[in-house]
Amino acid sequence: RQPPTLICYVCGCEYGTKSISIHEPQCLKKWHRENDMLPKHLRRPEPKKPVVSSIKAKGFYDLDSLKEATWTSAQNQLVPCDICGRTFLPDTLIVHQRSCKLK
Repeated sequence: RQPPTLICYVCGCEYGTKSISIHEPQCLKKWHRENDMLPKHLRRPEPKKPVVSSIKAKGFYDLDSLKEATWTSAQNQLVPCDICGRTFLPDTLIVHQRSCKLK
């Protein structure tokens, strides 16, 4: 049996329940650094941590709904390519657009 994991609302990666609290502030700092270096038209608003208040009868958080909310938050950080419509993180979108051609 694997230990429970949570998804980072910034990057969308899975982390253990104890290490997520260490990862998220560092990931947000990295996000700010990278976002500040992007051209103005690709900058995004700061991601907000989703609030999931549904608690099961036993007093535990519903991990499935929490994972779903954080995954959706991470996916909202993606930016569509103006040419093909695929979605990327803004720093990789710049690299993609160098070779993207309209089909």
